Amino acid sequence: MQAVKVTEHGDTDVLEYGEYPDPEVGRDEVLVDIKAAALNHLDIWTRRGMPGLDLEMPHIPGSDGAGIVEEVGEGVTRFEAGDRVALSAGVGDLRKDDPTLDPHYHIIGEHVPGIHAEYAAIPADNLIPVPEDVDWEVAGSSCLVFQTAWRMLIERADLEAGESVLVLGASGGVGHAALQIADYAGAEVYATGSTEEKLDYAREHGADHVCNYEEEDFADWVRSETDGRGVDVVVEHVGAPTWQNSLASLTKGGRLVTCGGTAGGNPETDIPRIFWNQLEIIGSTMATPDQVDDVMELVWDGTFEPAIREDLPMSESQRAHEIIENREGFGKVVVRPDSEL
Repeated sequence: MQAVKVTEHGDTDVLEYGEYPDPEVGRDEVLVDIKAAALNHLDIWTRRGMPGLDLEMPHIPGSDGAGIVEEVGEGVTRFEAGDRVALSAGVGDLRKDDPTLDPHYHIIGEHVPGIHAEYAAIPADNLIPVPEDVDWEVAGSSCLVFQTAWRMLIERADLEAGESVLVLGASGGVGHAALQIADYAGAEVYATGSTEEKLDYAREHGADHVCNYEEEDFADWVRSETDGRGVDVVVEHVGAPTWQNSLASLTKGGRLVTCGGTAGGNPETDIPRIFWNQLEIIGSTMATPDQVDDVMELVWDGTFEPAIREDLPMSESQRAHEIIENREGFGKVVVRPDSEL
């Protein structure tokens, strides 16, 4: 089969698209004919290399994708050939109330081979059914960011109607999902972006107030917009460059919920502000199966909609990575096997 391969950690030139051994289907696995997949910042980090990440090379990236069941292992009863399915990439012990807290929790595409390929052998427990009327680009691009944003806001931050939320980078993957979820939950939504086009997108998808962070300090803007109060919740996934301003944007007793640090993972922090204002710093990773089902039903019925900024063949994966790294446009970058185009 043809697959995207990371040959070593580095810049985009370490990505290749070419022949790779066909996957073998294990007892509890499903062979999926991939119709559409998508990139996340996770693919950028995996390609560059992260502390503690020890991958066998070449490595197939990809934590989002969807397709048609080709074959099932002998232990699989949930799916059969011809079913439409999408990947939910978090792998944990399903006997636990919260598999994301399993010490051995890992993510398909990050810690083990992913699905940016013509075919992928995937544990049946990591697949969810896709209705017939859902487009492949939606099915293949929405699960990781919508489950992440849903858990952040609904489960971890315990967002309530009438509260206020600041969404950083509202045009990115997690950002554009959080924007829609916060609006759905009945929050007053504040959003940041770097261009007028991105701010227009934010307004159209739930933002009540927008700020161009290239032109003004967003913490000062939040304070001005809220008469000095600040917001109840900040959705933080940028990291070092925004961390101090994110803390400064919170009201007393506010909650900062973070799922990553795309621009730097070790920020300076303001400890006096945290304890004096009694702020909560909340980590969040992926979602439980029940949470995935809850949010994906709202994607499938059109309540939430992933924005697609580009749709490319997998042979142009270098360009797909550049779009994410350069923050071009808004939403997800979809990649499809060249044989599907």
